[in-house]
Amino acid sequence: MTVFAGTENGQIVKLAGYGNPGVNGGPNGDLYITFVITNDAKFKREGNHLYTNIDLDLYTAMLGGDLMVDTFNGKVKLKIIPETQSGTKVRLKGKGFPIYKKDNEFGDLFITYQVKLPTNLTEKEKELFTELSKIRNNGN
Repeated sequence: MTVFAGTENGQIVKLAGYGNPGVNGGPNGDLYITFVITNDAKFKREGNHLYTNIDLDLYTAMLGGDLMVDTFNGKVKLKIIPETQSGTKVRLKGKGFPIYKKDNEFGDLFITYQVKLPTNLTEKEKELFTELSKIRNNGN
């Protein structure tokens, strides 16, 4: 039996003639297989699309840069634009789950950025953030 990429959780596949023998020498019945698929903790699956959250440090969110992220089939490099806000969503076409019985066709991967604020600031970092706050609030 071949299990096709893109098989859904709860999907039932019928194998004609692979069940128990029939009554009084009759033909074999059918075998029904129900697939139970557990989700990968990194991705949430909805149909052929995958969803994930990616942590983004404050400095990359503010200044932009490159970020390597895991996809269903390997890593890709994303270009982060300057001033990316927490909750920003991006779509990676064709990086989602394989489409059932369709070779080389995939859903999309949707990424939501979660900007993480730094903790355990040094005195120098606090001083610099205070300076930035004054510039921002006073327009100096």
